[in-house]
Amino acid sequence: MRVGILADTHDRVPAIAELVARMIAGGASLLMHAGDHCSPFSLAPVNEANIPMLGVFGRNDGDPEALAAMATQGVGTELYESPHSFEVSGAQILIVHDIGEVHQRSLDNHQFVFHGSSHQVEMKTRGDTLILNPGEACGWLYGSCTAALVDLQTREVEIIKL
Repeated sequence: MRVGILADTHDRVPAIAELVARMIAGGASLLMHAGDHCSPFSLAPVNEANIPMLGVFGRNDGDPEALAAMATQGVGTELYESPHSFEVSGAQILIVHDIGEVHQRSLDNHQFVFHGSSHQVEMKTRGDTLILNPGEACGWLYGSCTAALVDLQTREVEIIKL
């Protein structure tokens, strides 16, 4: 199963729409978002693409209740407080906005950890855990709108850059 990973979208709807389209074209059947959507309208491209998304809130999500309400308009879109653990296709996945808020034990108990906050692409492996920050989908701080595709079986990661 291939999943698309986003973080730090910060309301940049055209970039979100293009990244979602590219992740779907790359075979993603599920999206995951590591926080900082910001405004509810930033979920529109996901809802319009008719793809499920699991995600967490970040520090810059101004109205979590409105974001959660907008998420319910999508197909299988669910937003949780950060951090949140999921099982997807047999893999234990932790999604967190700021990885500094998670104890090492929690990291070790997951096969995948997807996070945001720093706005920079970062990938490393600690033991059997793949830790990935897909960078900033918004491109506001570093000039590149990025996301990632992850194959949960092969652990192959592809960074998508606009």
